[in-house]
Amino acid sequence: MRLIPKFLLSASSPDHFPPPTVPEVAFLGRSNVGKSSLLNALVGSKQAHVSSTPGRTQAINFFALHESAARTQPVLLFADLPGYGYAKVSKSISATWPTFIEPYLAERPTLALCICLVDSKIPPQESDAQLIRYLKETGKPYLVVGTKADKLSGNERTKSARELKQGLGIDELLLCSAKTDLGMKELWARLQALATP
Repeated sequence: MRLIPKFLLSASSPDHFPPPTVPEVAFLGRSNVGKSSLLNALVGSKQAHVSSTPGRTQAINFFALHESAARTQPVLLFADLPGYGYAKVSKSISATWPTFIEPYLAERPTLALCICLVDSKIPPQESDAQLIRYLKETGKPYLVVGTKADKLSGNERTKSARELKQGLGIDELLLCSAKTDLGMKELWARLQALATP
């Protein structure tokens, strides 16, 4: 079953969040990790804006996923969170993280899964390790997804997965590519299992 996506709203404060009615999947990652590209590959359209300038997303963008065009009630929400860890992002943007990102992650009752995106082409980053530690400490369910895996050969993928698991202190890593669909079926299966029946 392919869920039908629809852009819902952009929220820059907790007051703007949609009512917590269905399971939500948060997409987190460093700026320029390929988050928007992955979201677009998942929803099958260019609903998430892909910018050549990292750090452009400054709000949480919510997408509602429906079983059919006729159904008004979504079965799942995607939440696209602003990227982190990019040096050129102004301090004012980084400063807004605690005001609405942390409340979302800490207090959102319908948050069912955090997808932590890491670049499979580069070594483990401390900012990613910090996020994963935070999610572990707060007991939030998460899945680490390695993006841009199409740029690695088979041997390089094995090596990258091993290094990322070790460096980030995780047992599971799903390598994906928005361009070649590598790992996308497995990711979809995980996401659809969360959808409200």
